[in-house]
Amino acid sequence: MNAAATARRVHTEAPPADRKSSARAWIVTGLLVAFMMVNFADKSVLGLAAEEIRSDMGLSATEFGLANSAFFLLFSVAAAAVGMLADRVPPKWLLLTMAVLWSVAQTPAALGGGLAVLIGSRVLLGAAEGPAFPVAQQAALSWFPNHRRNLPGALVTLGVTLGVITAAPGLTWVIHHHGWRAALWVVVAVGAVWALLWGLLGADGPYRTDTAEAPPAGARPTTDAGVATKRPYRRIFATRTWVGTTAAYFTSYWAVALMLIWLPSYLRDGLGHSTAASGGLVAVPWAIGALALLGQAALTGWLMRRGVSSRWARGRVGAGLLLLAASACLTVPLVDGVAAKTALLVVGFGLGGSFATVAVTTVAELAPPVRRGGTLGAMNAAVTTAGLIAPAVVGHMVDAQGAAGYQSAVVLSGALLLAGGVAAWTLIDPARDADALRLSA
Repeated sequence: MNAAATARRVHTEAPPADRKSSARAWIVTGLLVAFMMVNFADKSVLGLAAEEIRSDMGLSATEFGLANSAFFLLFSVAAAAVGMLADRVPPKWLLLTMAVLWSVAQTPAALGGGLAVLIGSRVLLGAAEGPAFPVAQQAALSWFPNHRRNLPGALVTLGVTLGVITAAPGLTWVIHHHGWRAALWVVVAVGAVWALLWGLLGADGPYRTDTAEAPPAGARPTTDAGVATKRPYRRIFATRTWVGTTAAYFTSYWAVALMLIWLPSYLRDGLGHSTAASGGLVAVPWAIGALALLGQAALTGWLMRRGVSSRWARGRVGAGLLLLAASACLTVPLVDGVAAKTALLVVGFGLGGSFATVAVTTVAELAPPVRRGGTLGAMNAAVTTAGLIAPAVVGHMVDAQGAAGYQSAVVLSGALLLAGGVAAWTLIDPARDADALRLSA
């Protein structure tokens, strides 16, 4: 039997499904949503406590930006290395190790110390959190075939939003009443509780390995499994889909990094909102992003069930989100009034930060299962360099231009999102590139 025939055959079979395994799939997905909530609560602490930390340590905006950039110093390297390790080691144990390290990493800064301790703690935390998103997605998607991945992928990504929405008011209260180090103790404890639950209930799914994945009735077959499993990573990274997805996701992550680190300060210092109002407003773009994620997942799933190619269902739907976000950000300097600028800001960053599910499900469709962890990890490594660059760049803008520097940062973000939208629209076509990888075997 030749390779093409083998590839066709594997798509006619699927692992058996039953109610028990289906329930387990959603239990694991729920735990992974909580995992990402803890992950982004950890990330958000310094942004929420920016003024307190700068005052406590006497930091300029540039120095504070560099301290936050330190979080991403090993973030990307760890994402790539552990992503490839996830192709060999069960994700369950990688996720458990990460969660334990998160709590350990934040303990020194919670106990005390100066800027050096804070930076060292953030570097270690970044190394432990770098692989979190791609490995969590790999673990969730391993429970579902390609045509059912949009919802679980969106829900795991939604954990990012829920983490910030739930953490922002609670941690802000802790920071103002008990200090920013107390807020670190809160996230340390929550991370430890999650690790205990995952150790008891976490598991890897049946689609983790090169397993057949049957398409839904009426849909055209996917190329998620088959003879392309041995294609080297460099072949996958050279595809237009991987390049376009990674470029678009980079611009989206730039927006995410600024929401985490500088949005609370912009709302207070740049637009004049009170501290209390800023604590509530900082959650609004994340809520908008959550709605966009769920809407995108529903629309993409609906299109794919009707046989629409993933070039449109994933690539161009995702591109539309980025282009709308770019339009909102680039309009900010053209309007007058705090209300109008705030509305455009939260819409632009909310939509701009909602590309992650498109990126993950697109690359999961492109890469064969035994290359999925490494491919997702490498994409995440490239993308999260935005987190290394963006906080420092914006800090420099604020020191150089004062409050006007925040608006300049929004315009820069809009230009990047525009470029990302164009890349997604013109380059993403996972079915085409997956077929090319298979035929080159």
